[in-house]
Amino acid sequence: MTYCLGIINQFGIVMAADSRTNAGVDYISSYKKLFDLSLPGERAIIICTSGNLSVSQGVLTRLNRDIQNQEAQNLHTLGNMYDIAQYIGSKSREIQQLDRPWLEKDNIDYSCNFLLGGQIQGESHQLYLIYPQGNFIQATQETPFLQIGETKYGKPILDRTITYTTPLEAVAKCALLSLDSTMKSNISVGPPINLVMYKTDSFKVRNKLELRLGAPYIAKIRNLWENSVRQAFESMPDIEWKQELHESGEDIFID
Repeated sequence: MTYCLGIINQFGIVMAADSRTNAGVDYISSYKKLFDLSLPGERAIIICTSGNLSVSQGVLTRLNRDIQNQEAQNLHTLGNMYDIAQYIGSKSREIQQLDRPWLEKDNIDYSCNFLLGGQIQGESHQLYLIYPQGNFIQATQETPFLQIGETKYGKPILDRTITYTTPLEAVAKCALLSLDSTMKSNISVGPPINLVMYKTDSFKVRNKLELRLGAPYIAKIRNLWENSVRQAFESMPDIEWKQELHESGEDIFID
C-alpha cells in the first residue's frame, strides 16, 4: 500500500508520496513513487503512482522511453495537460493488458493509479487523477486535492485546512501532516517521503524534498501537531449531559 497526494490552488501545486511498497513483520521494501518529468522553461510535469508496482514501473519506463526515442507523442510534445492525462492512461491500459493473463491466473491485483500535476506554457496549471481503466478526473477549485492509495487517514486534515487561497508553503506543511497522520495509523505507509512544490507560471519544479526514516523535521512536526491536537481537545467544553428519568412509563429529561 502507499499514500500519494496532490493539492492545487491559485498559487501552484504540491505533490507528496511515501515510498513503502511492502510492510511485513520482518520485511519492508521501498520504491520511489513521485517523479519529476518536466521540461524546464516550457512545462512542469509531476507524476505520482500507486498500486501494482510492476505495472506502474512499466508505465514510467514507457513514458521515459518515448521521450528518449523522440516519439511523436510523448510527455514533452503533447500540447496540453488533458492530452497528457489521456496518454498516460493509454500506457497504463497497455501494460495491464500485457500482464493480465499471468496476474489474473495468480489472483494478483494488477491495477494502478496515477496523479498528474503540472503546467504547459499557454494554459493554467492542472491536477488529474488517472484511474486503472485509463479515464481520469481533474481537481477543481471546489475540490482542490486528490489522493491515491491509503487515503482515509490523511483526508480529515485536508478537509479542515486546505482552501483554494491557502498559501503554498502552508499547503506543503499540510501535505506532510497528512502523510504523517497516515503513517501514524497504518504501517503500510512509510518513509522516505518525497515532496515537491510547483509555483504557477514558473515552468520548473524548484522546491523538492526527501525525508528519510528518522528525519528530525518529521519528528518535530509530529510532536507539535500531537500537542496542538491534545491542547485543542482539552479546551473543548464539557458535554451538557441530560439526566433521563423513567416515571409512569414516560421519558422525562431534566437538565
